[in-house]
Amino acid sequence: MQNKFLSITKRTRSTPFSRRVEAAGVKAYTVYNHMLLPTLFDTPEKDYWHLCEHVQVWDVSCERQVEVVGPDADKLVQLMTPRDLSKTDLLQGKYAPMCDAKGRVLNDPIVIKRDHNRWWISLADSDIKLWAQGLAQGYGFDVEVFEPDVSPLGVQGPKSDDLMARVFGEEVRDIGFFRGKLLPFMGTELYIARSGWSKQGGFEIYLHDWSLGEALWDELFEKGQGLEVRAGCPNGNERIEAGLLSYGSDMDESHTPFDCGLDSFLDLDADVESLSLPALRELAGKQTMKFVGIIFPESPDLDHLMNLRGGYDLFHDGEVVGEVKSQCWSFRYEKHLALAMIDVAFLASNETITFAGQQGQIHDVPFNKLALVS
Repeated sequence: MQNKFLSITKRTRSTPFSRRVEAAGVKAYTVYNHMLLPTLFDTPEKDYWHLCEHVQVWDVSCERQVEVVGPDADKLVQLMTPRDLSKTDLLQGKYAPMCDAKGRVLNDPIVIKRDHNRWWISLADSDIKLWAQGLAQGYGFDVEVFEPDVSPLGVQGPKSDDLMARVFGEEVRDIGFFRGKLLPFMGTELYIARSGWSKQGGFEIYLHDWSLGEALWDELFEKGQGLEVRAGCPNGNERIEAGLLSYGSDMDESHTPFDCGLDSFLDLDADVESLSLPALRELAGKQTMKFVGIIFPESPDLDHLMNLRGGYDLFHDGEVVGEVKSQCWSFRYEKHLALAMIDVAFLASNETITFAGQQGQIHDVPFNKLALVS
């Protein structure tokens, strides 16, 4: 496929870090939640290995927040997800699929309890703010729902603890997974969580003051001397190896959490008021699709194949039995990996599938490392 260019306008919003990202030599963007998201700085392989071995600073301002605040904030956020949020601690985040009344997935955010009766919904790529506002109005909840001035900055990679400790102090090392602390930067307390869209470990700094963006970026690089810190971005190859879902690519509102392997994030027996729980209780045990991984020894020979791109039907005996959602060449395992939705009936009697002329082995995700290296 020929290279194409992205025309940047006010609708593709810049971020507090955009000038620094440009200066760092960004080579490509995508649009995510109506905002620019860097996707490449060097080559996919060099970006990948640097993430896995060192530390990167990611402009992930596109992870927009929906703030829900007011006396009925707990009720509204709980209504939106089938995960029981009643025992969420202050400053804790939880992965919480958001589903409609039919049990279909509308987004898979991290919901963060910022204070009593105050939540941030840290979004994947869909307009959940509008849905939340509609539910608030329709149910007559006493809340405000809006997008605050919050722009997350990711620090990801095995050296991320060392870099963050140099900037925010040693107590940053004590932050647990999906937990957070308020730590000072230039006289302002920032919410910092141990989270991020990679399996290499790291943090997200929730910047709520646009004017501090470039100073924060510069401080991370100045304190990162000797750690080989550089600008980076979510790496598609790494996230596919780790089996991390991408809303809009791997799943959408046509899927249920059961299809996507998100059963562990559903509290079907919880005594909470959730819009989707009645439907999901009825759907339990009746799924027709399953999210799986497929391992191929070589990359499929497909015309116009783009790295990470999905949208290819999977056939068996002339019938469509599934779809490749995302795919990549694994630099670590030297095999081609695909994430796919496949019919449960087909999976019951098949462990392999043919795609673009070669046979692939079907696995649960995340991919079994032993199978990849054997």
